[in-house]
Amino acid sequence: MKDFYKNMLVSLVVISVSTTAIANNFVEIKQSAEAGNAKAQSTLAEMYYDGKGVAQDHTQALTWWEKSANQGDADAQYNLATLYKEGKIVEQDYKKAFDWYTMSANQGHAKAQHSVAVSYDNGQGVKQDDKQAIHWYEKAANQGIPQSQYNLGIMYAFGESVKQDYKQAFNWFEKSANQDFTSAQYNLGILYSKGQGVQQDYAKAKEWFSKACDNGNKNSCNNYLKLVEQGY
Repeated sequence: MKDFYKNMLVSLVVISVSTTAIANNFVEIKQSAEAGNAKAQSTLAEMYYDGKGVAQDHTQALTWWEKSANQGDADAQYNLATLYKEGKIVEQDYKKAFDWYTMSANQGHAKAQHSVAVSYDNGQGVKQDDKQAIHWYEKAANQGIPQSQYNLGIMYAFGESVKQDYKQAFNWFEKSANQDFTSAQYNLGILYSKGQGVQQDYAKAKEWFSKACDNGNKNSCNNYLKLVEQGY
C-alpha cells in the first residue's frame, strides 16, 4: 500500500516540574544533587538545560545528566542518549546514544524502548536487526507509545519482517490513532476505505480522514473530500 509511510519520532523528554517550583527550590535541588541524589541531579540538569530558575547552561546540564545517568536514573539515561543521538551539546555519537537508550530501556523506560527499536530499525549505533526492532517496538507499544504502535502497524501492513496481517495493522493503527497520532489516523482511514483488516466502512474512513485532516494531513483532506463528493 503506497498510502503508508513511516514516521519515527525521537524527542528530548525531561521531568515535568513547574517553573515556579523550580525557581523556588533551586537551592534545595542543587544541594540534594550535590549530596548524590540521582533524581535531583536529573532535575538539576533539566533546570540548567532549559534555564528554569537558573541561567541556562548546557555544559552544567550535561554534567548533571551524566552524574545521574551513571547512578542509573532512567530519565537521565534517556536524555543523555538523546543528546548524543541529536548531537546537542555533545558530538553526535549513535553508538553512545544506543548504549544509553538501552540502559534506560532495560529499566522499563517506554520512550527509551521506542528509541532502541528505532536504532535497530535504522541500524544506528548498532547492527540493523528487524527482530530486535519489533521486540522493542512491542515493549514500547504495550506501554502506550503511539509512534511504536504506528510503526508496528506499518510492519504488519507491509509484511516487513513479520507475516502480513491487516488485522494486526488495524489494531495497532487504531491504538495510535486514538492518541491523536496523525499518520495512524490517516492509515486507519485507508484500511476502513479498503476493508483491509476491518469491515469496509466509508463513514468510518471519512471520520478518520477528517481527524487526520484537522491535524494537517493533506492526503486525508483530499480523501475526505472525495468521500463527501461520493455521498458519504
